[in-house]
Amino acid sequence: MLNTYTNSSTKIQGRLSVWLANHKLPHRPLGFDYQGVEILQIRSEDWLSIAVALYVYGFNYLRSQCAYDVAPGGLLASVYHFTKIEDNVDQPEEICIKIFVSRQKPKIPSVFWIWKSADFQERESYDMLGISYENHPRLKRILMPDTWIGWPLRKDYIVPDFYELQDAY
Repeated sequence: MLNTYTNSSTKIQGRLSVWLANHKLPHRPLGFDYQGVEILQIRSEDWLSIAVALYVYGFNYLRSQCAYDVAPGGLLASVYHFTKIEDNVDQPEEICIKIFVSRQKPKIPSVFWIWKSADFQERESYDMLGISYENHPRLKRILMPDTWIGWPLRKDYIVPDFYELQDAY
């Protein structure tokens, strides 16, 4: 993958970051992971338009979506891994997108309507961390009982006294 430097920053930009910049789509390059996959940060309010642009660019496969709590009382992150699947390509292009949101109002537009495989993955992130994926057709708990209170994977989560182990079975 060809890396270029931007004039305004010393951060390395990957091919997709350059393409997004050329099309005036807001993003922030975060570098590359240990396998050389480009990582970009996208604001929640820009996510849907950039998701459509990624699909147009050729990222037709949502490999995974997950979420995590950055720090107790801090931001929540939703992470998407996309792959550009093409014929006769030995090593397909990949991209990692990170969207950070406030834990007080964690809302991110759902990409279910672009990549159907986001269905259960966004639901799991909602169930475990409370990130609301706007316009998701079935955003409800998928792992925890409907009666569960709170978001169990948040670092500041306190397990209620009234949930006993046998209730989980």
